[in-house]
Amino acid sequence: MEERVLSVLRQGYSDPIRDALWGHIYLTPELAALTGSAPFMRLTRIFQLGPAYCVYPGATHTRAGHSIGVYHLSRRLLISLCERGASWLSPEGALSFLCAALLHDLGHFPYAHSLKELALEDHETLSGRMILSEPVKTLAGRTGADPELTAAIVDKSIPDGGNGELCFYRRLLSGVLDPDKLDYLNRDARYCGVPYGAQDVDFIYSRLFPHRERGVEIDSRGIPSVESVLFSKYLMYRTVYWHRQVRSATAMIKKALLAGLAEGIINGRELYDLDDQGLFALMTSRENFAPLSLARRVRDGKLFTEAAAFPFDKDCHQALRSIGSRSAQEEALAAEISRAAGKSLDGASVIIDVPEPVSFETDLFVRDEGAFFAESSSAFGENALDAFVRSLQTVRIFTDGSVELSTGILQNVLKKTEKWVQL
Repeated sequence: MEERVLSVLRQGYSDPIRDALWGHIYLTPELAALTGSAPFMRLTRIFQLGPAYCVYPGATHTRAGHSIGVYHLSRRLLISLCERGASWLSPEGALSFLCAALLHDLGHFPYAHSLKELALEDHETLSGRMILSEPVKTLAGRTGADPELTAAIVDKSIPDGGNGELCFYRRLLSGVLDPDKLDYLNRDARYCGVPYGAQDVDFIYSRLFPHRERGVEIDSRGIPSVESVLFSKYLMYRTVYWHRQVRSATAMIKKALLAGLAEGIINGRELYDLDDQGLFALMTSRENFAPLSLARRVRDGKLFTEAAAFPFDKDCHQALRSIGSRSAQEEALAAEISRAAGKSLDGASVIIDVPEPVSFETDLFVRDEGAFFAESSSAFGENALDAFVRSLQTVRIFTDGSVELSTGILQNVLKKTEKWVQL
């Protein structure tokens, strides 16, 4: 079986794509046809990092480039695992996994993760649905893949039906050393011009071993690679993904969309098929609804400024996790700032930003130590990873800059809002 799988992974890859990160990436003509479909072409118009270009001008790479990179690393991974004894793989399953890697972001929202907190369907569910819709379903079938299996690999809400091969592919596509993470860390670092995300993929793949139930395992020589991924992810969040100006732009878009959805000015289904420019066009076309004017400010680079930042306390600030409850708190905070500063400020001019939960996956098994990574000889135990999360979780208060806040005024405001942050 391994030889048949290796054959479909090695033969017929005649169509090259030149990638800035990985060089020549080869596809079969049938896989290449998928990249020319209208649903995939939408990804060429969605920036991978949304508003990060406001801070890092080079960060204009797209979801399409990332998706092709994930496909490339997935193909390399399958070849390596087949050569190391993954005898349970089938040719159809392997091709379905390659299609899933290429199409995993097909339903992704525009503007990075601005829309993830809103009451919308998960982008993985949308991706699965698009894979099973035309023209993608027919194009995926022509590659030799099973479209149903491809969709199920991407969308974990689809029952696995006890299909062991499906479960194996799901673990490959989402894990500690998955192709998705290895591409985006390397790619985002390259385009942002920072050194933090670079990973040694060649060495990582040399230390991965197939396991039917766990997906992959490593040996102790691979521990530093996992540590590198974890620390790189932490640094990229700290310096790029959750940079205060990136958070400001993201929070402004979320605030505008939340208000538009709440008032019925925007229908959620209107957001599913948009690209970045389509999102801005939709929002700016309805600027008679004042909150949507925030979109124009973001587009023009006129971001809200950070007035305060303090560590997230899960005991005091848990209620702020709910984006739907923040509007009332922003109104109350604006009123308190207005009293303290002696100038009028309304709730539309204040944003409370609470980062989404972030995790550092460590569920890899270290085969020669007989332990999972968190219990292995690595220095990155649970306490270290908890410290990563705590240092990243920062509550920020952004204002439109219309009211200058001295340190003294701001301290008084925060003291008076102790009850607010404990709601």
